[in-house]
Amino acid sequence: MSFNIENYLSDQSTGNNILLYKGNVDSDVINHVLDTVEDKMVEINEQPKLRKKVYNVLVESLQNLYHHVDRVPDDFEDQTSEKFGLLVINKVEGGYRIITGNFIHSENIEKLEEKIKRINRSSREEIKELYKFILNHQRISAKGGGGLGLVDIARKTGNKLEYAFSEYNDKYSFFYLDILVNEEN
Repeated sequence: MSFNIENYLSDQSTGNNILLYKGNVDSDVINHVLDTVEDKMVEINEQPKLRKKVYNVLVESLQNLYHHVDRVPDDFEDQTSEKFGLLVINKVEGGYRIITGNFIHSENIEKLEEKIKRINRSSREEIKELYKFILNHQRISAKGGGGLGLVDIARKTGNKLEYAFSEYNDKYSFFYLDILVNEEN
């Protein structure tokens, strides 16, 4: 996959976009996104249970963007963003698709991919146990997290985490995470 955020965004534009954002991710943006999405779901009279689930997964996704993005490469077009991220929220049949994207140092891909594969291999019960284990034994990382975010997203949605890495250059890739939040789980 060659790197082009604009092509990726246009591929994700299904006509059912609730929100599309790219740029710096800070606390003001997070609050604005959460308020906007909540308002739009109320406006379209979304079921309260699904609204709550989308909101909770969105909070976790935005925290991941805020805490775990790597600096933008020196030659990236947007040098004004300290924490550049991408967020797409689409209304799909039976739920919502939340897509995030951020730069990652290529040396960190293997560790992140293994973590996602482990989550995706796990049953619902195993995910619940992993969640409890991390809660009880977590060590806070240098970026402020204990490794709970992706596990919590899988636990709340009951769905596999879809993802892709798009090589930017020899030092950086762009990480896309695609989360389905639906009514069933």
